Amino acid sequence: MVLVCDNLNTHTKGAFYEVFDPERARRLVSRLEFRHTPKHGSWLNIAENGLSSLIRQCVAGRRFGDLETLRHETAAWSSEVNAQQKGVQWHMQIADARRKLVSVYPEIMT
Repeated sequence: MVLVCDNLNTHTKGAFYEVFDPERARRLVSRLEFRHTPKHGSWLNIAENGLSSLIRQCVAGRRFGDLETLRHETAAWSSEVNAQQKGVQWHMQIADARRKLVSVYPEIMT
């Protein structure tokens, strides 16, 4: 199994040994392949946004009776979203930032 990790110092094989007894930790670690994301990689943010959208738009508030139904529903959602080919806009205009991040920007009194 491939475990994709960001670059937090807690995402190591040693963390398993802190939580589990040595035999169990060794068994679990031997089944994993650790892949760390690039330090400044934004693809993980895109993946997190995609999963968040999937949950909100397709899965939230629903119960699925079996795995096949879940697969069918998420595949249909994925096909529709992929057909739209929406990109990710990483840049924000200053006016938009001041409006969206009002708690970060102080109000300047003149």
